[in-house]
Order: sequence, then C-alpha cells, then structure tokens
Amino acid sequence: MSDPNPYKSGDSGNYEWGPGQQAGTPAYGYPQTPPPPAYQPTLAGGLPVPAQQPPMGGGAPLVSLGDITVVGDQIITPAGNMPLRGAVWNATDMSRTEEKMPTVAVVLAVIFFLFCLLGLLFLLMKEKKTTGFIQVTVTSNGRHHSTMIPATGPDSFNWVMGQLNYARSLSV
Repeated sequence: MSDPNPYKSGDSGNYEWGPGQQAGTPAYGYPQTPPPPAYQPTLAGGLPVPAQQPPMGGGAPLVSLGDITVVGDQIITPAGNMPLRGAVWNATDMSRTEEKMPTVAVVLAVIFFLFCLLGLLFLLMKEKKTTGFIQVTVTSNGRHHSTMIPATGPDSFNWVMGQLNYARSLSV
C-alpha cells in the first residue's frame, strides 16, 4: 500500500497509462462522421432517390405487422410514412385449417385389429394443418398499404387481431 503509483508521472499528478494520443483526435467511443456511401442509389432515368425523413418521435417500434411498423406517431411502410392519427386498420382471414387422418393411423389400425380389437382406436388420430395468409391493410391520409402475414396455426388470426386492435387503439 505504501508503494508509489507506477502510472503517475513526476510531480504533475496526471496519469500516463496506455498509448498516447495526438492533439485534436477524438478519443475512443466518441462519435465520428461516417464515410460517404460507396454508391448513390438512383431511380429510373438516373434521378437520385429522395431522402427518407426519419420518423417523428423515433424510438422502438410499438407494433409490427408484416412490413407495417408503428413507431412514435407514424406508420412506416415500404411505400412511405403515414400519420398514425386517424388510420383505419383492417384484417382479412384467408387461411384455412384442414383436419385429416394420417396414413400411419390407418396402417396401425389394420395391423392391431388383426392382433387385438383395440386397433380401431388408432382411427381417432387426427392431424391439423393450417395454410394461407392473413391480409392486413392500413389507410391513412389518403394512402393505402396492404401486407400478407402467413398463417402458421389455427390461432394465427387471433394473434394478428390482438396486434391490430393495439394498433387501432394507438390510432385514436
């Protein structure tokens, strides 16, 4: 404890640990200006792409449905930003759930019917398969955007409607 500090320089009392820095260069962790992009995106005819305005209010997304995202007081879509206030949200269930008896159930029922009469219980096996999409549309300020969300199970529409009702409550 009585050893002198090895990082202390002479009488000044300043620490001199680590590599030295040149005057005028920012230290580690300070924001620096990013280099310009390697290419400039253009539209047809060589026109430059107009700069997108960052969303007002910023922050984390409040709700996201497919490629529709609600951030702050705006709805962000690939077609551009729309105001959140007064937006009209709709959802259409275009999915279907099929229930069928798997092939293995029929095979097991036949095999076990020959050995014991309980083989017919295998015919009670069912397999559910959900296919299709759920279409979500939003209309705001004269603009319209639609997206399709794949249905992964029979409860997919209920999940989408829960998210949609939350988005509706934010639009008031």
